[in-house]
Amino acid sequence: MFTPILIASLVSLINAASIVSRSQSSPQSTVLGPQTTITIGNKVIAPDGYERSATLVNGIFPGPLITAQKGDNFAINVVNELEDETMFKSTSVHWHGIYQNGTNYADGTSFVTQCPIAQNHSFLHSFSAPNQAGTYWYHSHYSVQYCDGLRGALVIYDPQDPLAYMYDVDDASTVITLSDWYHVVAPVLRHIIGTTANSSLINGLGRYAGGPASDLAVISVEQGKRYRMRLVAMSCDPNFQFSIDGHNFTVIEADGVLTEPLVVDQLQIFAGQRYSVVLVADKPVNNYWMRSLPNLVGASFVGGTNSAILRYQGAPQVDPITINTPAQNPLVETNLHALINPGAPGIPGYGNADINLNLQVSNVGGTFYVNGAAFKPPTVPVLLQILSGAQDSSQLLPNGSVIVLEANKVVELTLSTTGPGGPHPIHLHGHAFDVVQSAGNSAFNYVNPVRRDVVSAGGTGQQMVIRWTTDNSGPWFLHCHIDWHLDAGFAVVMAESPSDTAAHVNPVPQEWDQLCPIFDSLSPSQLGGGGRFAYEEAASITTLLFPPSPLP
Repeated sequence: MFTPILIASLVSLINAASIVSRSQSSPQSTVLGPQTTITIGNKVIAPDGYERSATLVNGIFPGPLITAQKGDNFAINVVNELEDETMFKSTSVHWHGIYQNGTNYADGTSFVTQCPIAQNHSFLHSFSAPNQAGTYWYHSHYSVQYCDGLRGALVIYDPQDPLAYMYDVDDASTVITLSDWYHVVAPVLRHIIGTTANSSLINGLGRYAGGPASDLAVISVEQGKRYRMRLVAMSCDPNFQFSIDGHNFTVIEADGVLTEPLVVDQLQIFAGQRYSVVLVADKPVNNYWMRSLPNLVGASFVGGTNSAILRYQGAPQVDPITINTPAQNPLVETNLHALINPGAPGIPGYGNADINLNLQVSNVGGTFYVNGAAFKPPTVPVLLQILSGAQDSSQLLPNGSVIVLEANKVVELTLSTTGPGGPHPIHLHGHAFDVVQSAGNSAFNYVNPVRRDVVSAGGTGQQMVIRWTTDNSGPWFLHCHIDWHLDAGFAVVMAESPSDTAAHVNPVPQEWDQLCPIFDSLSPSQLGGGGRFAYEEAASITTLLFPPSPLP
């Protein structure tokens, strides 16, 4: 009498063991407020099953979620406890998408707005974002350090969100981070032309081709509820095609700016970009694959790579068996429209802005040139140069990489690229901009384009055109958000109204003044990054190398 039951039980156990899901459903265990301390240090982790030392915030990857309510003041103390000799031991933290109006010195951009924070020192970032709400993130802005792990999400919630009627749940559990991961430290990889990630992670977990079946992230939903999922692409290089098997979702935000709701079944998200999408959990209780395919050669979903699990409450803890079907309604950027105050600034029509800039980017031997100049970080941050009296581009370093803009003018920027390495995501600090022409699209839209802070410049033969108003005095970085490309020269500085900057950012904190003397006194061993050994290790991996370069 018991034998059939026993056999059935054994069979079910064997079946369960063969498909049991190795997964974790705690996507964001640590949440910090706007006034907090974060500690940058080293720790060995294995997010895709491969152990390596990493550069982390509070010992976790991604770093802790930082949250605030609209109107809150931020006071974030960044403490540097880095000690791993193979990685950089100085640091900086940039608050990506925050305008820093009046607080350019808190932007966290090494050699543009500050000197890096030296080992065993700290810097308090005090700033406000009075009119901003949405999905942002933070990351190192020192050389290629964020590729070693220093990256996390930052969300400003709006109690009066005009689109709140569309969703029921919007909390730490619905922040979804997409990142690439490398098994070799970034100071080695920065010497290699065309380095490639080993894996993609969703909420800090993933698998690499040929690696172990390590844990995947689980996003839990309850049938019938509507979720505002905040997607953050914190990769150093690839963009991702994001989709969830069997589900559509509605885009309502791009890079901290609300959009008119737009239903899609897949979206491409570039390094540095963010989207809020509303997911309605209206499918049968089950497990569904969440997919994030990078634009890397050979990328697939074999063995659970580039994937996470959407799990309805009540579904068994097993891997999904859902099928990936071709997108029927993928996101097209030109279909996105700003919800509030739509319309690009200035007189409509190409070339009708107050200042019309044309940047042509070329790639020669892996080095990027913007209008003939490859960006090399100056020894004195651009903001310090301006505060010391430099006013025009001939006085500002690096030569050929600083563009001075007059105050309160409409700027129209056209950017096109030639050579390998595209599509390039272009980010402007200090502003959101209107995308009046998207790469690969011949049409211009000055009436209701998407407004954001990272846009694809496409590939060879394509261009993108953006507009913004110079209402935020200070030096602002414009660069490719593929960190390897930024390190290889793909950047310029937009110096807005230098004559107004001293008054606009007054008072500069005394601690800011101390950053450069401390950093400038560091020895090579105190800088870390492996020194010449990093180049030798890179040479043992490939012959596709940049010429030897000094530590940043």
